[in-house]
Parts: sequence; C-alpha cells; structure tokens
Amino acid sequence: MFKQAKNLDQAFKSIRLFTIIIIIAFSGVCGLVIYKSYGVVMKEQSRVYVLINGKALEAYASDRKDNIPAEARDHVKTFHQLFFTYTPDEKAITTNISKALYLADISAKEQYDNLKEQNYFSGIVAGNVYQTIEVDSIQLDLDQYPYHFKCFATQHLSRSTSKVDRSLITEGFLRNISRSENNSHGFLIERWKTIENKDVNIQKR
Repeated sequence: MFKQAKNLDQAFKSIRLFTIIIIIAFSGVCGLVIYKSYGVVMKEQSRVYVLINGKALEAYASDRKDNIPAEARDHVKTFHQLFFTYTPDEKAITTNISKALYLADISAKEQYDNLKEQNYFSGIVAGNVYQTIEVDSIQLDLDQYPYHFKCFATQHLSRSTSKVDRSLITEGFLRNISRSENNSHGFLIERWKTIENKDVNIQKR
C-alpha cells in the first residue's frame, strides 16, 4: 500500500514536471511568434508608397529625427513661397494664403489680416503686380525646442512701370504636429514675425 502511494506520488511529480516543461516551451514559442510578428509589422510600417505621375512607387521611411533639418527648411520655404507669391488675381492670392495658413499659427493670420486692412492685395490686383519670392537661406536652431528659425529671402515685384527687389527677413519657431494632407511635413510655424522688409533695388521701365 505504501509502495503504491509512493509510485502515485512519483507519477504525479513526473506529470507536473512534464506539464511545466510543456508550459515553458509553449510560452517560449508564443514569445518567439510575437517577436517575429512585431518585426514583420515594423518592417511593413517602414514602407511608404508615393504617387508619382499616377503610379504608386515604394519608398522607405527613415526616422523623423534624421530628416528634421531638411523637412524643417522645406516647410519654412514652402510657407514663405505660398504666403508671398501673388498674381493680380484675387482668387489666386486667397488660394495661396489659405494653403500657407495651414502651415502656421494665428501669427500668420494676423499678418495676413494686417496686409488686407492696408489694401495691399487690392493694390496688387489694381496695379497688375506680379510678386515672387526667392528664399536665399534659412537658419535653424535645433538645440532647443520649439526650433527657432530665421528666413532670409528676396521679393521680386514686377509692375508695368518698374521692377523692385525687396529684402525680407522673418523669424519664428517650429513645433511638431501630426502630418496631414494640408501639412505634409508635420510642422507648425509659431510666433512668426517680419524683422525686415525693405526695397534694395528699383529699376524703371
């Protein structure tokens, strides 16, 4: 009787050990599957498809921190091109300004309102003026967040009677936001202001 009980106890210990081994092995397999699945998901998420001439082409995403200098400069450049490029067409001006305002905070809207109150855009249309902008350089300070920038540019105004080159210097800060269809870089310009805006060259026609 004692021997039978001992055998049962030994059998129970063996079953328990076997069960523990099975559980550990199963947990290991599950962990490996999860790890591999995570790797596959991360690899898939790194794939980006861009539409070029109507065709979806695969590209590869890199860490945002690697692209901050290039994307930040392009964001600032794009904003200034949209905000300061005018043709004598009120609808075209409004379209450009609307796109620019997606890239900046209320400080840009306030500058737009000031120009509007001064009848600047009405003068562009009435005077048949074409205004373009050439961004010369952009200084970025990435050591502190939000990122401070200073933009140096030249405005070119073409009238029937003259051509004017105007020096433009602005500054502001860049804050990270979610990317969107209207803001592909995922930056928002804050506290934007004009430091200098003066004529540097005037040519009569």
